Amino acid sequence: MSTLLQHLPVLPIVLPLVSGALLLFLPQSRTMLRSSIALLTILAQAAIAAYLLYRLIKPQSGLLEHGVEVYLLGGWVAPYGIVLVVDRLAVLMLALTAAIALPVHVYSLARWDRVGVHYHSMVLFLLMGLNGAFLTGDLFNLFVFFEILLAASYGLLMHGSNAVRVTAGLHYVAVNLIGSLIFLTGVALIYGVAGTLNMADLGLRWAALADADRGLFEAGVGILGIAFLIKAGVWPLNFWLPRTYSAASPPAAAMFAIMTKVGVYSLLRIGSLLAQPDAPVPFGGPWLFYGTVATIWFGIVGMLAARQLTRLVAFSVIVSSGTLLAVIALRVTPALAPMLLYLIASVPAGAAFFLIAGMSERMRVNSVTETMAPQPTTYTAFMAGEPAEVADNEVDEVGVAIPAALAFLGLAFVSCVILTTGLPPLVGFLAKFSMISALLGPALDESSADAWLLIVSLLVAGFTGLFALTNRGMRTFWQTGRATPRLRFIEAAPVAFLIVLCVTMTILAGPVMEYLEETIEWLQDPAAYIQAVIPSAEVAL
Repeated sequence: MSTLLQHLPVLPIVLPLVSGALLLFLPQSRTMLRSSIALLTILAQAAIAAYLLYRLIKPQSGLLEHGVEVYLLGGWVAPYGIVLVVDRLAVLMLALTAAIALPVHVYSLARWDRVGVHYHSMVLFLLMGLNGAFLTGDLFNLFVFFEILLAASYGLLMHGSNAVRVTAGLHYVAVNLIGSLIFLTGVALIYGVAGTLNMADLGLRWAALADADRGLFEAGVGILGIAFLIKAGVWPLNFWLPRTYSAASPPAAAMFAIMTKVGVYSLLRIGSLLAQPDAPVPFGGPWLFYGTVATIWFGIVGMLAARQLTRLVAFSVIVSSGTLLAVIALRVTPALAPMLLYLIASVPAGAAFFLIAGMSERMRVNSVTETMAPQPTTYTAFMAGEPAEVADNEVDEVGVAIPAALAFLGLAFVSCVILTTGLPPLVGFLAKFSMISALLGPALDESSADAWLLIVSLLVAGFTGLFALTNRGMRTFWQTGRATPRLRFIEAAPVAFLIVLCVTMTILAGPVMEYLEETIEWLQDPAAYIQAVIPSAEVAL
């Protein structure tokens, strides 16, 4: 049993890899078997994440006894081998990913997994990339996992392809290929100067670099930061995001809600390891702060201009990314724990909103729904362009009308509006209120224009989101001539789960904030991370 526990850190990567590869060889006609394998794999990941989170909250002997576990692949010690690091931030992101993936995948079983080929494999490879990005302890493997999740997202975006998705997908692929090239360039520069890509080793070495090498190193880290900002959807590098997210199918868009947070996680992780008293962080500062504030205002204008619910929600994702990175850039320590609370609240709220938007499309006049491509029965038929038989209820309406379907959609919509805009009493309000309260301390100083700017931006974003979403909700649910939606329980239950998850975080706000505050304390002590990964290191901080 103890041997099995020692391998828990690698299972969130291995399980989806093996299952996703296995599903590629199963016939498309084995729908039940394919969906069962994928669902069991996601359940296993959720169980692993929940167990690791429990061990952090209730430390016992063995795994995570000291708040961190380092897994050495192949037994090679860092910095020479590949390491996976399980700490408070990584486990938090693992749990958040599993909490989103499970309900979204259940939602997709209503029909979206059958409108194209290899849907389950793409979802599992996406989860492999996400989990690997959160667990990896070196920059090169961070690049590898980025590419895995991006490759899977390309297929998910164009799953059930139509002209709009294909066009948006081509733009999305082009932008991310450029971002990957920038990422690889930054990694190459860093390795050329520091001679290592292990994150802990970089935190150990970079402060001691000679002045002649420091400029090139900082250029490499700056280039790397640009790649992360592209992934996070920061203005002006986010022109691709609204169209991409609004064109994707509802379950794909819901999964994409966490992808922008990978860039936020990467900046927070690497920034914490490079933040040492005698060596300021090479990226960050005013340019990052003003860029992220501009991102918030770009999202505000986009929400006011949006005419579709999916596009409006996509702009709210941009606002959330800008908010998270602005707090990180401002470096007000008391605001960092509320920032993490805002992160774990905004992701399920955004995912639920995309699912609701997909279901509300059935309320259009005459129950007109989006046209989907024929479903091929095999990969060969798909490549040959041969049509496959698709049941009428998979193209038009799905399921039977559940009791009070319209009331359910309306209540779910209102709940997501409250969460997204930060209205009381749910967790979104607690996160924003705590952030603003923390920012008021430095804002009262004479040289605190930046703190006031962020406070005003957050307040305006909340009121703008409330106005835009309320207006769109009235047009969606109150306009005459709307058809009664037909929903299945398998679609309604995941949305309810995500909303209940946010309500649960509201009820348990005290313990959650305690965990997040301890996470920030851990991040602000890079010596503990470095010594856990490289026990022989001597870190003087």
